[in-house]
Amino acid sequence: MLGITEQFRDKWVLLQISGEIDMATGPELRQRIVQYVQEGHLHIILDLAKVDFIDSTGLGVLIGGLKRTRSHGGDLQCIGLSESLKEMFKLTGLDAVLTEKDV
Repeated sequence: MLGITEQFRDKWVLLQISGEIDMATGPELRQRIVQYVQEGHLHIILDLAKVDFIDSTGLGVLIGGLKRTRSHGGDLQCIGLSESLKEMFKLTGLDAVLTEKDV
């Protein structure tokens, strides 16, 4: 199960995510990101501090969200990475593009 709460901070939408981002829950997060971009919210921060697990589908959702926001002149960034998520981001090269932002 995926939990998503939102906060609006200046031009950024902060999504606090809890649970797992995987095959079952990834589409829900993807749809939320698409919805925000369609509504003109092009700067999105994903707080992953309470995410237990991300599989390849979840990583694809993050990459897709980054491409979608940037293609519209925005950005997507991740904060609150656990040590295991930091390692996964480093191994996949995502640490170079989904850098943590000070909120």
